[in-house]
Formats: sequence, structure tokens, C-alpha cells
Amino acid sequence: MFSGSIVALITPFKSDGEVDFDNLKRLVEHHIEQGTDAIAAVGTTGESATLTVEEHVKVVTKVVEYAEGRIPVVAGTGANATHEAVTFSKLLNHSGIAGCLSVTPYYNKPTQEGLYQHFKAIAEVSEVPIILYNVPGRTGVDLQPETVARLAKIDNIVALKDATGDLDRVAKHRELCGEEFILLSGDDMTGLDFVKLGGNGVISVTNNVAAGDMATMFKLAAKGEFEEAEIINQRLMGLHKDLFVESSPIPVKWVAQQIGLIDNNVLRLPLTPMSELCEPVVVKAMQQAGLQKVQS
Repeated sequence: MFSGSIVALITPFKSDGEVDFDNLKRLVEHHIEQGTDAIAAVGTTGESATLTVEEHVKVVTKVVEYAEGRIPVVAGTGANATHEAVTFSKLLNHSGIAGCLSVTPYYNKPTQEGLYQHFKAIAEVSEVPIILYNVPGRTGVDLQPETVARLAKIDNIVALKDATGDLDRVAKHRELCGEEFILLSGDDMTGLDFVKLGGNGVISVTNNVAAGDMATMFKLAAKGEFEEAEIINQRLMGLHKDLFVESSPIPVKWVAQQIGLIDNNVLRLPLTPMSELCEPVVVKAMQQAGLQKVQS
């Protein structure tokens, strides 16, 4: 269920800043058509921090509705306050999601014991499997492998999304957490290498705009055909790198509009549209990946 190429889905907005559910439905259909293995809705890339609780829940439930059981949907349910993360989990327990993606609490900088107790509290109320999400560059706190191992002993904590880019952790997590625990990369640049080393897949930003290639690449990787997968990976490497030339999802939303996946390149403050200075960098990555701008 949690393997292969999983998209960290963007949340499209209308020109007035409201959620664009028509475009959201189009995105879900696009990923199903392109062979994406699962959708992670309203995570970091989905601008979860700027959605209200009501919007957050509605976007997730709409993605589930649009998917119609054809593709698993994982819901971002993380928060920096444990009670808020617990609330999200309760609200989405019966929404039809396949699991929840819960990021380490940001800004608070809890201890490892605090992280353990945070995720334990979420696990106690969640009726779906939980994917831990470690992204120190965003949150200011690093979920250590030893803490992941403690959490992996809790029945419904089944996976880790590791966005550190530290490939040495793959073997460490596998040793500490066992073969059944699911390891997912959250770093597109090292995602294929992560799988080569024993990971199960990637939750990807690049997948938003190169879904077919990402699906093919990780299907090849699952069969051990890494040379063929690497050819695709190298073509996408510019995207893996330059979709982060400004804070994500700024560049990926710009590209998504350029290639006609969404109608409006709208973000919510404090995020702002990509600067003109960065456009040539991203355009070069698009060209390298074979992405074509739609004619206006």
C-alpha cells in the first residue's frame, strides 16, 4: 500500500485564494492515469500550514471521493500541538483514507522523549496506519533512528518518511525497525538511491509534474532494473533539485501551471509566487525533463 511513487500533492487555489476543487479533481485523475501508486494529500507540499481545519478535512475527503478507491490516499495530519494532531486523526478516521502522514512538531523543538509521546498519543486515537514524517529542514527537530525504533513497536505506526537525504539512515532504520517497517524517502534527489539501499519508495514533489516518469522509474526499481531507472532519474534530476530553488511548493506550482495541470499559480501567504530570477533555472530543468509549456 505504501510503496513506489507516491505524490506529495499540491493544493490548487482559485485566483481569489479559495481551494479549487475542480482542479483538485483533475489532479487526482491525472495521477491515476499516470500510474502514481498513492496520493499524500495536504502535507507540506499541499500547504497544510495555511489551510483551516475545515479546509484541511474537506480537501482530504474530496481527494478520497475523487479517487473512488482506485488509488490509496494518505492524509497529512501533522501539527506542532499534539492535541491538534490528535484532532486531525480523529476527524479523518472514517474518511476512507489508507493512512495518515504525521510530521514531527515544528517550532517547538521537542526532545526525543517528547517526540515519542507525541506520536504515541496520535497512535492511541488513530484507526488507520501512521507514517512518521521526519523533515528537520522544515521543523527544526530531527527524529532520531532510535526513537523511530521505539515508535515502530506501536502496532499502527507502520512507516517512516525520511526527508533528511541521509542515505546512511536507510540501513540504520532497517536494522532497528525490522524488515516489515516501511521506509519512504522524502527527498527526490536521493529517492532512487534510497530504494536501491532497501527503501520501499518515495513521497515526491517531482511526482506532481512528472508523474508518469516517476511511476515508471519506481516500477523498474521494484524489479531491480536500476540501470533503466537511473536513465529516467538523471533526466529528472534538474527537477529534483530546482523544484526547491525557492521554498516548496513555490516552484512546483509554477511548473504545474506552465504545463497545464492547474489553472492558477496561487499560493497562500506567507508563500509568494516564484521570482522571475528563478524562472530560467526552473525552465532549464523542465526542458531537461521533457516538460512542455502549454500554449496560452
